[in-house]
Amino acid sequence: MGMGRFISFEGTEGVGKTTAIEGLCHRLTSQGIQVVRTREPGGSELAERVRELFLNPDNHIDANTEILLMFAARADHLHQTILPALKLGHWVVCDRFFDSTVAYQGFGRYKGDRSALAKIESLIEQFVPVVPDVTLWLDLDIATGMQRAGKRAAADRLEANDLAFFERVYQGLAYQQQKYPERIYRIDASGSADEVATRIDAALGL
Repeated sequence: MGMGRFISFEGTEGVGKTTAIEGLCHRLTSQGIQVVRTREPGGSELAERVRELFLNPDNHIDANTEILLMFAARADHLHQTILPALKLGHWVVCDRFFDSTVAYQGFGRYKGDRSALAKIESLIEQFVPVVPDVTLWLDLDIATGMQRAGKRAAADRLEANDLAFFERVYQGLAYQQQKYPERIYRIDASGSADEVATRIDAALGL
């Protein structure tokens, strides 16, 4: 690997990830840092096609299929986008990574079932050759986040889930943070965009 850093953002719906990511990328670029902004599912030509299938509310996809689609998209994303950028010494800023799979599928869909979590963790070990240097979990009250997300034009297949689903997703993110406290930083996502940006910069040592 070169000198690039891999930063991932996590959070439930409506926490302000898009604004936070845009701000961070702008600040890094202004410091002369080469930044590759990407997302999951997506981030490569093939993975973006999978994203369209994955989020289309007209598609009825079971939990196992969700997991396999995520890892198929992630494999292409890694080899087409993330790994080449890191080798060039660029910073990669990614909207969601494998922690979301644990949270959304392992906890949201499978309600924290141990066998499902073991399946996901095994796939991560086998097919994900790089771990983010830092993961920023934007933490916001679920109801507030859903209220924000509800103002969008149309809900995708994940956003259309109920409050109980997102409460389980939140539990999944907390599970990951407790498991990897040295990597995952819990960022208070309440307050203004500038306040959140200050907390992000502090966590990254900028």
